[in-house]
Amino acid sequence: MIKGLYEAHLPVSNLNRSIEFYEGLGLLFDHKVEDKLAFLWIEKDKSWLGLWETNKVEVEYHPSIRHIAFHVTVEDLKNSVVWLKSKGCQPREAFGFDPIEPFVMSLEEHAHAKIHFNDPDGNSLELICKLENPQKIRQRMYLSEWEQLNEM
Repeated sequence: MIKGLYEAHLPVSNLNRSIEFYEGLGLLFDHKVEDKLAFLWIEKDKSWLGLWETNKVEVEYHPSIRHIAFHVTVEDLKNSVVWLKSKGCQPREAFGFDPIEPFVMSLEEHAHAKIHFNDPDGNSLELICKLENPQKIRQRMYLSEWEQLNEM
């Protein structure tokens, strides 16, 4: 029945600034609703992001709210630090990893490589991709270390 995630929403303090920010990341603006809500396609006709202008953006961050993870390829992720900086974004520390490159969090059957950054309102954003884990590695490490262990 469920085929995927169609939409997610974030609070923003300035709708036009946020539209510009997310368009800069490659999302495609679709429409506004009453100048307080905007929808941008993450993947055209498949999934989108709703941005709600509000004065309640200062909600304390918790991973269960104000967080979106965007799926990318591993090749794109390898270039993500440079790409993010070219977009005016600063990668940030997450799970104890300095934002010098993406890092890997693994489970027995698979792993995820990722890097974290924030939007202008402090909403937590992430670029992430799934990796196979043929060696069943169960530790966290930088992506370059993962590649050396797995000879990618």
